[in-house]
Amino acid sequence: MRNPDFPAGEVILINKDLRWTSFDVVNSIRVFLKYEHGIKKIKVGHAGTLDPLATGLVIICTGKKTKEIDSFQAQEKEYTGSFYLGKTTPSFDLETLPDQEFPVEHITLESIHATTLQFTGIINQEPPVYSALKIDGKKAYEYAREKKAVIMKSRQVEIFDFEISRIAMPEVFFRVRCSKGTYIRSLANDFGRALNSGAYLSSLCRTRIGEYENESALSVDEFKDAYRKEGGAGEVLP
Repeated sequence: MRNPDFPAGEVILINKDLRWTSFDVVNSIRVFLKYEHGIKKIKVGHAGTLDPLATGLVIICTGKKTKEIDSFQAQEKEYTGSFYLGKTTPSFDLETLPDQEFPVEHITLESIHATTLQFTGIINQEPPVYSALKIDGKKAYEYAREKKAVIMKSRQVEIFDFEISRIAMPEVFFRVRCSKGTYIRSLANDFGRALNSGAYLSSLCRTRIGEYENESALSVDEFKDAYRKEGGAGEVLP
């Protein structure tokens, strides 16, 4: 990206750090453009939320490119990560502590590979209650944290590829290529149940969105270093 014109519109590929929210990334870049480039007012948005406990690709759009966010969100995604077998958590990942334990002695390498076939193609998936989906104008995770029961409606998603890359019991490492709206946390929970056990998502990295790959992305700090103006623009005056 040479001589970027952020108000006119740029697409920025960010490799999100662990524990950052997607909003943290957007806000950090917006503040950087304001104070480093002297852009008093600019639209900045992300094309698809990535959970705080996940790393990897987040597409950031600035200026007029924010109009294309929906088209980026609609593209297929690719993830790598790991499931931890034998336990479940309420959030389906490490955001909450394990609440149940299950046997794993009966699980074989063959059954792990065979179970991926159950989740390839068009499947029905129930989003995790610890998610930002809106229910009656309120985010689902707000109900969950208040210990209030909510009904999460299942929906159809598509898993194009589901491969097991390594098995180191009780962890199973995978690569998934899927449609918009797929929750890998829900896939972990369903995968454990299909094995007559339990599972939660223990790590996750988004490696690709459409044609955009995480290998081409910069961390927020790398982006700032690459596009910092010598001496900065100073504080923006009203």
